[in-house]
This record gives sequence, structure tokens and C-alpha cells, in this order.
Amino acid sequence: MKTLIKNGKIIKKENQLIEAALWLENGVIHAIGESFDEADFEQVFDAKGQLITPGFVDVHVHFREPGFTYKETIKTGSKAAARGGFTTVCAMPNLNPVPDTAEKLSEVYDLIQKDAVVKVLQYAPITEELRSEVLTNQKALKEAGAFAFTNDGVGVQTAGTMYLAMKEAAALNMALVAHTEDESLLFGGVMHEGEVSKKLGLPGILSATEASQIARDITLAKETGVHYHVCHVSTEESVRVIRDAKKAGIHVTAEVSPHHLILVDEDIPGDEGFWKMNPPLRGLADRQALIDGLLDGTIDCIATDHAPHGLEEKQQSFLNAPFGIVGSETAFQLIYTNFVETGIFTLEQVIDWMAVKPAEIFGLNAGTLTIGAPADIAVFDLATAAPIDAEAFESMAVNTPFTGWTVKGKTLMTFVDGALAWLEEAQ
Repeated sequence: MKTLIKNGKIIKKENQLIEAALWLENGVIHAIGESFDEADFEQVFDAKGQLITPGFVDVHVHFREPGFTYKETIKTGSKAAARGGFTTVCAMPNLNPVPDTAEKLSEVYDLIQKDAVVKVLQYAPITEELRSEVLTNQKALKEAGAFAFTNDGVGVQTAGTMYLAMKEAAALNMALVAHTEDESLLFGGVMHEGEVSKKLGLPGILSATEASQIARDITLAKETGVHYHVCHVSTEESVRVIRDAKKAGIHVTAEVSPHHLILVDEDIPGDEGFWKMNPPLRGLADRQALIDGLLDGTIDCIATDHAPHGLEEKQQSFLNAPFGIVGSETAFQLIYTNFVETGIFTLEQVIDWMAVKPAEIFGLNAGTLTIGAPADIAVFDLATAAPIDAEAFESMAVNTPFTGWTVKGKTLMTFVDGALAWLEEAQ
């Protein structure tokens, strides 16, 4: 089918917006120009002068299926991604059953094939059942379609296990992606260790819980030559360790989540579970280090860590609520409003961190507006300000403290391989 997106604007180098129309055909971008004859197309969509970007790539989401479908499903999670302008997402393996064999992984891909409206790449675990010390069969999992290996949700606690996993992943040319958390340093913590945790009388999580395991893993990554990727970096010390590793030529990449760029522990209004996430919201110096890390290239990309939970679960105290915040539908709006509108980031940088870089560091055919590239495209309204309305979410979950925040950057349309995956009703 020949599809035209007309009257849009795309960003060129030096942050310049230029008028553009996109011709989509056979799942790819066939041509880019100022205008085309509408009579030649079977479908025409009017961007109405708004921003056209490559579809965003999110290397960190939780879709909860199989096992926890009361929180989210592949169908609802992928719809939420499309509504946020994401066209490729990478789903974590903390499922039930854990996809720790080729057969189980194939079953998850069958569900993805049936229900997903965006491209979903599935992670496989590093160890059996996530918490064991028994390594999975990485070769078989790679052949079954594993995107990369991670135990996200828990850190690999034993250095020897991590070393052997890295060695195997390097031999297979696969990335090893780490949730870094030394459980021996947790001490029952539920939020960042600091003045706010003391004020609320809640056990704190030390920054060293994260940074110490990153330091361990970077040493092992140098030894094994693996591509080591750090999930949701949250502390100043973590940024410093990653920066030093990159300077030393170690193959390490890293992501940061929107909530850690925008919020700090001082924003937490009280003992309310919607504010509980892992890693926790950190201090002001940590947030500034994350911003600086993005700007100087220490941190490579932005990833949502979209983590849906049931409403009753999250409407509890920090002591009882599960960790997690949804983010697929709000990520670009929050980043655009809080950083581009305020002049801290450029729009070109944000597109780079949300589309270009995540695709580049994992070798994905995604994240670019070029002729012949997959027609994975999003269109955003940068002019209209509106409050975040959790009632309008495509996700089954509403666990976010950003509800009611006024933002710009609403997604108007999302296309995956040239087919419409999301259309704002007002269009």
C-alpha cells in the first residue's frame, strides 16, 4: 500500500525543522520530499505542520505476559508504546514462566506475533528462573530469538556467575544487560537513603547498592570483552564509574529513565506507593549527574522502564507496594516539556537518545528517517499543552506520579512498517 504523510516537519542537523512529506510503500520509507501528488496514494495522513520523527526505540519495558496479565498484556503494553511514539520495544523476562528455555521463549514470541501492535523484542534471562546461579543455554536462546540477556528486576549476585555469563555472551556476540543491585547492601530499603527517608521513617537504599555492582561488572566486562549495558542508571557514582570505563575503552553502554531525570526524593509528598520505584528517586546531585551524563555521552539513551502494576498494589505504603512506574505513554511528553522547552536539551538530542542511539548500540534496523529504512514513524504535536490523563492510557496500569502534569508533545500518529499503529482520535 502507498501511504503519504503530508504537511509535516522533520529535524535536520543543527536542530533545524524543515517541511517534509513521507512516501511509505512496502513497509519502508520510499521517498522524502516537500510534497507529492496525493492522487498517487491509497492513504493520505495530514501531519498539520507537526513534527515527524523516526519511531522511538525503548530497550526497557515490562509487559507482564505471561503470568501477570492483571497488570498488563502484550496487547495493552504495545498499544501504550504506540501511543507514546515507540515502534520498537524490548521486553524484560521477569515473567511466569520465565522464558529461560528456547521453548518458553518461543511461546512468548507466539503471543507477541498474535497481539503486539509494535515490534517487540524479547529478552532472555541470564540464569534459570532469574534468581538462580544456573546459567541458561544462551546459544539455544539466541537461536530462538533472544534480543539480549538480562535478569532485570534483580541483580546477578555472584561475580563468578556474571563472569561466566559474560564470557558466553561475548562468544555469541550478544549483549548482557544488567539491573545492578547488590542485595547485601539493601538492608530492607524501599526508597533512597537520605533526609526524606529519615523524615518519613522508611528504610533507605544506599547509592552504593547500584554503583558497587556496576564497578564489579565493568571489571568483568573488560576481562571478557562483552557488550555490557547498564539499566536505569540513577546515581552520581554510577555515572562516574561508567564514564571512567568508557574512557578506558571498555564496551559499556547505559540508559536513564525519564523519572530519574525529572524527579528527586525531595519531590515525594509522603508515604505513597506511586512514588516507589527501583532504582529509587535519588538526590539533586544524582539527577544533575544523569543530565550531565546524557549530554557528555556517558549515558547513551533514554529508556522508560515501563513497569505496570495493579492499582490496589500501588495504593499502599512504600513498605508494601511493588516497585515500578509506567512510562511508555508519557516519556516523550515529559522529556520535551521539561528539557527541550526549557533549553536544557535540543529536540535533535532527544530524538537521538530515544530513537537513533538505542538502535545503534544494539544494532537494530530502526530509529532513522532515511530512504529504504523501515517505515516506523511517529508524529507529535509540539504546540498543544494538556494535562497527563491516566484515564486515557492504553496501558492497563496508571501507576505514575505524573498524572495531572501539563505537557506538550502528544503523539498524533504512529506507523509500524508503514501501517497505522496509533491515531489520536482528534485527528
